[in-house]
Amino acid sequence: MSPAPTLAVVGAGPAGLSAALAAALRGVRVTLLDSAAQAGGQFYRQPAEALGARHPKALHHQWRTWERLRDGLAQQVSAGRVQHMTERHVWFVERVGEAPDGRDPGNPDGRGPGGSDRRRFAVHALLGPEQEDSVAVYADAVVLATGGYEKVLPFPGWTLPGVLTAGGAQAMLKGGLVLPGRTAVVAGTGPLLMPVAAGLAAAGAEVAALVEAAGAGDFAGRSAALAAHPGKLAEGAGYVAQLLRRRVPLVVRHVVVEAHGKDSVEAVTIAALDPAGRVRPGTERRVACDTLAVGHGMLPHTDLAEGLGCRVDGVNVAVDAEQRTDVPGVWAAGETTGIGGAALSLAEGHIAGRSAAARLRGAVPDPRTWAAAAKSRTRGRKFAAALAAVYVPPAHWAEQLRDDTLVCRCEEVPASAVREAVEELGATDARSVKLLTRAGMGWCQGRMCSAAVAGLAGCEERSARRPFARPVPLGVLAQDPGEQSPS
Repeated sequence: MSPAPTLAVVGAGPAGLSAALAAALRGVRVTLLDSAAQAGGQFYRQPAEALGARHPKALHHQWRTWERLRDGLAQQVSAGRVQHMTERHVWFVERVGEAPDGRDPGNPDGRGPGGSDRRRFAVHALLGPEQEDSVAVYADAVVLATGGYEKVLPFPGWTLPGVLTAGGAQAMLKGGLVLPGRTAVVAGTGPLLMPVAAGLAAAGAEVAALVEAAGAGDFAGRSAALAAHPGKLAEGAGYVAQLLRRRVPLVVRHVVVEAHGKDSVEAVTIAALDPAGRVRPGTERRVACDTLAVGHGMLPHTDLAEGLGCRVDGVNVAVDAEQRTDVPGVWAAGETTGIGGAALSLAEGHIAGRSAAARLRGAVPDPRTWAAAAKSRTRGRKFAAALAAVYVPPAHWAEQLRDDTLVCRCEEVPASAVREAVEELGATDARSVKLLTRAGMGWCQGRMCSAAVAGLAGCEERSARRPFARPVPLGVLAQDPGEQSPS
């Protein structure tokens, strides 16, 4: 009797959990790797067990969905069908060796009877908080559910202590049960701002203002796509009601133009936007705060997919109707294929898990078996596209950057250097700017500054292919990693 096929799922957020459970329930041995100590990802981030949180669900919505995922994972782990490997920071995935049935994984087709995608992959992960040692997990196929990260646009004063991303503030509250400050301004654009502001206010912070760049007029023409999701609209209305009940000022068509302070942020200046997205002179006003949580949307994590050679459309990993990438044996699901939220991630993960399970067993999957998930995916993508069209950073945000405003924090590259590279040295894309200024060569490898550089350079925002998904010690690269095969 041949051994059960094996699947490595990278990421234990909504998409990864959904994929792992769907595959395990259909006879595939799954190894679920995640950098966190507990499953859930950012959306279902849980407080550390040592904190003894008595009411963790107070920080979440869709708690029943999380309970089903959590309990389902526990059952599959107990049954030996899923191995959940926590604090595994995956930095590289590669194709290695031969497939278990002896076929050459270098075969351009690489598919067996019925379209089987059985190949051999090595998933390399750094261990624990120190991230000084690495192991490799081997599997026949891979699902990449690596999520997304926040898009950061600079402004004068954004490097002051006390200025953090909206998701960072939410992570501190959900994971650490701590407030980033006592008086907060939440600003930028995007659907994440409302739950962050509501969460901070409910936890005891004074939210001095929620500053949103979009306005009511931006929703015009998209009512049909939005109305198709009454649950989402009700959720948004609930956040608005919470904020109004706590007397949080909702300031729309405004932006933060500067953060002020000596050793940390003490206040911000906000201003109104005109229809073209420029700051209206004379509308500036100062708001006192000790915390600024700012966000301008999200970008997909594509590093692992690009390392495998998967095609990327713009900034999203390209997939087919089964969530397969164009690299045989590799599926992708969730925010890595396009930012769309937890419900969309759950649907994509379910489809990826079922497709992988069928193809690893040499069968052609029947899409009718995931018809409900496919319907949810279609609706979710339409809704996400409508939101993406509404929540767009102001077109002229870069005009607010002074020449001494840092754009790349790692390499301390100011806006003047980027402007000089474009206007005087002839740089036409982010790579040229990087070579001329070092913007993007630092510790984060452009994750924090790539959007800002693209905006200043006037070029299209694209994913930046990196050799590894995170910084790796040179000693790790020189080692022969130990093998941890799924058991």
